[in-house]
Amino acid sequence: MAVTAVVGAQWGDEGKGRVVDWLGQRADMVIRFQGGDNAGHTVINDFGLFKLHMVPSGIFNPDTVCIVGTGCVVNPEGLLIELGEVEAAGVTTDNLWLSSRAHVVMPYHPQLDGLQERARAEAQQIGTTKRGIGPAYTDKAARRGVRLGDLLRPAWLRERLTLAVAYANSRFAEYNEPLVDLEVMMTTCAGWADQIGHRIVDTVPLVRAAISADQRVLLEGQLGVMRDLDWGIYPYVTSSNPTAAYAAAGAGLPPSAITSVIGVVKAYSTSVGGGPFPCELHDAAGQRLRDIGLEYGATTGRPRRCGWFDGVAIGYAAWLNGFTGLAVTKLDVLDTFNEILVCTAYKLDGEIIHHLPDTPDQERCEPVYEAWPGWNEPTIDARRWDDLPKAARSFLHRISELAGVPIDFISVGPERDRLVVMDHAFNASAPEAS
Repeated sequence: MAVTAVVGAQWGDEGKGRVVDWLGQRADMVIRFQGGDNAGHTVINDFGLFKLHMVPSGIFNPDTVCIVGTGCVVNPEGLLIELGEVEAAGVTTDNLWLSSRAHVVMPYHPQLDGLQERARAEAQQIGTTKRGIGPAYTDKAARRGVRLGDLLRPAWLRERLTLAVAYANSRFAEYNEPLVDLEVMMTTCAGWADQIGHRIVDTVPLVRAAISADQRVLLEGQLGVMRDLDWGIYPYVTSSNPTAAYAAAGAGLPPSAITSVIGVVKAYSTSVGGGPFPCELHDAAGQRLRDIGLEYGATTGRPRRCGWFDGVAIGYAAWLNGFTGLAVTKLDVLDTFNEILVCTAYKLDGEIIHHLPDTPDQERCEPVYEAWPGWNEPTIDARRWDDLPKAARSFLHRISELAGVPIDFISVGPERDRLVVMDHAFNASAPEAS
């Protein structure tokens, strides 16, 4: 049995989609275990370029069973648009199933999301995508949410929607906004049932059968540990748990079934949204990272905040997730830098620390950097460890050392085949930084 969780090791946007796309060609099942369509996974393969928000990245292998798991919140309208784009490229979606227990992002959730964000003082804004993810998870936690399986039971759905719409209208009344019509919502849900009802199933039997048959299962997360509801930079976080500890719960399998955890991390740091970001660059180097790396959000198009690699954050992420390996993406973005900095500690109120403090203290942290020489040659054609420039290998050694985890994959371009696949752990000692 091989069950692998693929999770973000930074602030999100690490390149998980391209990793799962590659691994998905060798997987029997891919399960998206949390989140909604508030973040996108950019995938480039033989079918073209895709920005997947809800559909698991394993969809491009027709032999892979793809599941949107119970831990997700699903906007049916967005899902239908995404399925249409994938199918237009000649990709079958007959292998996609939706957990009947996953919650629905209703049309009033994005409206509430935008109103709530606007009501916050500018300094307290979270940077939400306004896709309604937070309000949907709020309704779930308050036990007034609507689940996908409810779409198939009109009488039960009416009971659930009556409760949910009453609460939504109480909020809209506070904002002096038009109220939601229950019958319109019932009609909308009936349309969704017609379009996606055949995909809505109890996914537990599917998952149990795959595990019992020793199949290769991938668990695909969204965003990263620094946006985790409990362990991220609260309150500038998402409304679910992108960490590996939640992968089992969101996918519907026992924690003991997970045999490996791959942390996906960029060779530098990026973040979209508010909150502390200790290594953020506001200079020409930061702009170069953004321009070369095309660092703009796949969902919102917002420019990403960019900075050097944060070795404190990766140590924190590795501990919380229990990484067994790393996938380092976008190494090629650094190909033309003469010098590359790596944060190895923070300075907080004059004291050097090597741990990640809570959000208010992170706001005051200053990065302590090591300088590493660049390699000034292209890496896009590298397919083996020895193909990489010596300086790039030294830099990667340092990332592995800071994480305390071996590197399994190194991405040197967005296309599926631009990947160095390691079949062994690092065993050489790391060279000295300059």
